[in-house]
Amino acid sequence: MSFTAGFGRVRAFLWPIYRHELVRFIPLLLIFFLVGFNYSLLRATKDALVVTAPSSGAEALPFLKVWAIVPMAFLFTFLFTRVSNRLAREKIFYAMMSIFIGFFLIFMFVLYPFQDKLHPHTFCDRIQDMLPIGCQGFIAMFRNWTFTLFYVMSEMWSTIIMTVLTWGFANDVTSVNDAKRYYGLLGISINLSGIAAGQVATSMSHLTFNPSLPFGANAWDQSIFLLTSLVIAGGALCMFLFRFIHNRGHGYNSPSYHAHSGGEEIKMGLRKNFSYLAKSKYLICIAVIVVTYNIAINLVEVVWKDQVKQLYPDPADFNAYMGQVLTWIGIFATVTSIFISSTIIRKFSWTTNALISPLILLVTGIAFFFFFFFKDSSLASFSTVFGTTPLALCVFFGALQNCLARASKYTVFDATKELAFIPLSKECKLKGKAAIDGVGSRIGKSGGALMHQGLLMFFGTIALSTPYVAGLLLLAIGAWIGAVKALGHRFNSLVSHQETLKDPDEERPALQPSLVDSKSG
Repeated sequence: MSFTAGFGRVRAFLWPIYRHELVRFIPLLLIFFLVGFNYSLLRATKDALVVTAPSSGAEALPFLKVWAIVPMAFLFTFLFTRVSNRLAREKIFYAMMSIFIGFFLIFMFVLYPFQDKLHPHTFCDRIQDMLPIGCQGFIAMFRNWTFTLFYVMSEMWSTIIMTVLTWGFANDVTSVNDAKRYYGLLGISINLSGIAAGQVATSMSHLTFNPSLPFGANAWDQSIFLLTSLVIAGGALCMFLFRFIHNRGHGYNSPSYHAHSGGEEIKMGLRKNFSYLAKSKYLICIAVIVVTYNIAINLVEVVWKDQVKQLYPDPADFNAYMGQVLTWIGIFATVTSIFISSTIIRKFSWTTNALISPLILLVTGIAFFFFFFFKDSSLASFSTVFGTTPLALCVFFGALQNCLARASKYTVFDATKELAFIPLSKECKLKGKAAIDGVGSRIGKSGGALMHQGLLMFFGTIALSTPYVAGLLLLAIGAWIGAVKALGHRFNSLVSHQETLKDPDEERPALQPSLVDSKSG
């Protein structure tokens, strides 16, 4: 029976939700919108704070992702596993969300207003004179440590709140067939939130200073206060909607959802989760996909953001430009979700859908590096055709690469990754997702950052290291494509035989050739 049975052709295409499902689907849709809105606002603001900070630049990003984000990713994953062992699933959401809201309140009222007193500029100036130029990014990370904290917590929002908690909740209460109807629409909700957040970030970055307001010494300070306030309000509203869902029930209060509602209780530990992951070829494939995606996207982004800072050195202008990029990412992703990806997810195999993102990154990455390498050559005169400068043209193609890559991530990549978790048992899903989404994505970002660090220490600048970055990008995408093909066979075999991957030790029988549908991959 088709999972769109009972719908007309248009409704099956645009809104394949039954009437009785609205009371539980609409609140879930709003939660995804708010979580995505905060994610997009934080993404633009954190880059503007760090890249345009005093004595800083895009070279600080690789050091941040290794020496700040990775330890915090392990800390938050450890914290999540401990909280998961002690609280019901509903209360886990409130506890983790409260941590983030508390930090942004402290940043808004303490860390940002008193940054001049808190940042050790004099000490860092002395250290910078003693160390090679390749260490400038590491010193900038320490120099502007309050901005570093903001950057880290913004990154943790995407990992803990969006991926582990919000998508984890959706996975727990959704079957594979329902996910094929739901997840496309949830992705559209996130995409629309990106458009809204991009417009808000751009408009607030262009605010003029209002001396009547009781906060901020300049227009950018007041913009930061207002942007952070929106993030806090969005997080509080998410908790209200989550509480509404659980108070009303709406089919989400099943024993299979609650960790302490009977049945066998699942205890999680950080080392046990990774040991569990290492035993499963299925989970390893998902981990490789997540890691290589993050390596690929971060290899390109550092180079691109370095070009953006050269074009827009002022933090307000930088943030406004990043807001425009977010808007276009949301537009591309929304159009793709409505008219392309939803249909593709429903009609084509998991493997076909999962290969779209690496192929987009490959093509757009090649285009960006082509214009980067030749912007200072005789081909630079090509920019006069468009009435712009070679630097502006390079930034444009970098933004186009980022828009298309992110749009594919928010549509087919996220949807196919989350679909891959659904045929797993509750224990396998919970432990694997905590390890992969809690730390795996950060390992991918830190892997790309370590590559950048090594190249910066050797060559000194981002520009001189870029040819090697392009080569590493090709290797990462190749590994990504290989993992997609391997996982596609396993996923289709499990779904076609209506099997559940209960434990890593039970995977071996499922690997027999007789169970693999070679045509479905």
